[in-house]
Amino acid sequence: MNDARFEDGKERPLRLIARDAADLRVMSALVQDAVLTGADLAYNRRARRFSLLLNRFRWEDRARAGGAGGPVERVRSVLDFGDVQRVTQQGLQPRSGDTVLSLLSIDYAATQANPEPDQPAGPGRVTLVFSGDGAIALDVECLEVHLADVTRPYAAPSRRVPAHRLNE
Repeated sequence: MNDARFEDGKERPLRLIARDAADLRVMSALVQDAVLTGADLAYNRRARRFSLLLNRFRWEDRARAGGAGGPVERVRSVLDFGDVQRVTQQGLQPRSGDTVLSLLSIDYAATQANPEPDQPAGPGRVTLVFSGDGAIALDVECLEVHLADVTRPYAAPSRRVPAHRLNE
């Protein structure tokens, strides 16, 4: 079996699953700088699912193009967390359709050691960090996160690659 290559993805939508901390770090990198509003957040307590509808920057396309040239694109994606037992937030207005949120990272911290090393991550807390000191914490029974592109890529309205100032 051969490893996947960037060329294998071409224009196909991303469909990824994260079941451990290493998988989640990859997913976090792919959704960094995604933008959404508070209206794009949904928690279904009965189904134990928390979902976000994102305008995701296509970092994987920039990497394939060598980081320069070509169009600057975004794509609508759904980021879905399963087995969510509790949701808490800080510094956000969850149902506000006016405020634009920028997702910076997704972190996972286990609340108990995983008994078997090759098994999915067990109970823990997933933290979604947004610009402006906003955060959402998801207490999960186990780590199961799905990322799926749901539209074709489109030209980013800003026509710019997201950039961050480093604090020194």
